[in-house]
Amino acid sequence: MKKNLLLLSFFTATFSFAQNCSQLFISEYVEGWSNNKALEIYNPTSTPIDLSQYFVTRYSNGSSTATVANSVQLSGTIAPYDVYVAIIDKRNPDGTGQEAPIWDSLEVRADGFYCSDYNTSNSFYWNGNDAVLLAKGTLPSLLTTLINPTNVPGLVIVDIIGKIGENPANSSGSSTGNDGAWSSTFPYNNGAGVLITKDHSMIRKNSVVKGVNTLVSFFDPLLEWDSIPPVIVRLDANGDTLIGTSGNPILDGNWLSLGSHDCSCNPVGINETQEAELILFPNPTSGLVYLKNAENIQSIQLISALGQQIFSNTYSNNPLILLDLTGNKGVYILKITMKNNSQVIKRVILK
Repeated sequence: MKKNLLLLSFFTATFSFAQNCSQLFISEYVEGWSNNKALEIYNPTSTPIDLSQYFVTRYSNGSSTATVANSVQLSGTIAPYDVYVAIIDKRNPDGTGQEAPIWDSLEVRADGFYCSDYNTSNSFYWNGNDAVLLAKGTLPSLLTTLINPTNVPGLVIVDIIGKIGENPANSSGSSTGNDGAWSSTFPYNNGAGVLITKDHSMIRKNSVVKGVNTLVSFFDPLLEWDSIPPVIVRLDANGDTLIGTSGNPILDGNWLSLGSHDCSCNPVGINETQEAELILFPNPTSGLVYLKNAENIQSIQLISALGQQIFSNTYSNNPLILLDLTGNKGVYILKITMKNNSQVIKRVILK
């Protein structure tokens, strides 16, 4: 009962009714293999937002309280209708265990890196059973200070992933350790169904226009999120699975969705019919590829399966765009930004 009263007191003092498209929220959550952890934060407003006024807190293993040591102050600015990708700062290629490096394909998606030292801040060290909080406020300097309205004046809860105070089970039904996760089957906390918040990425649905700032009775991870696996199979120029020297398929990090967010808060521009009429041909191709009905294209990026940008170019009122991709064999992503800043993703196979 005391635990529940603490939570109730915390939320009663800090929650506010956010209007649609008026406040930051988390648009993507990455809980990948090893240290591959990331949050994408989306600005649904028409003005830039200073991230230094916000922080992220992790509630570990069902804890109902957290301290400054479990939190980190953010930095940077998010442009209107844009995102900021925050990634755990594990970039030492010689790191092992808890210091294992993030994958290169994730590192290149980052706008900022956080929590290089676990003893200073363990905010970005979440596993699938940890609730994650995005809040507005300035953290105190003392690491043992509890996160609450008394210690963080002006604290405003902006968004929450998971259920604070609940430690969900793993697939065997055990709630011990840190290998549990919220799952796809009611009540979402006993390991039934598919474990969604562990070894997955979660992308906020297009229809979601504000964060969760109240304590939920049940956390259904698929209510507001789409789930994708942490890795994808690498394909050759013909679209066939590539096999490594071990005899197993070669896997790449599934991070290409990081860096933009499709949301109904975005300004209205070209309609879905116009986007659907954007035609890419031939595909597969040996080098030359055309984009037809391309008048509303603002820019194009070619991105490899490893998340590396091969080229980027801008365009203006081009009904037909010719791209020369000669010499880049493999499977690539064309990340197309339209004039209204919405984005279209096209896969192209270069043989």
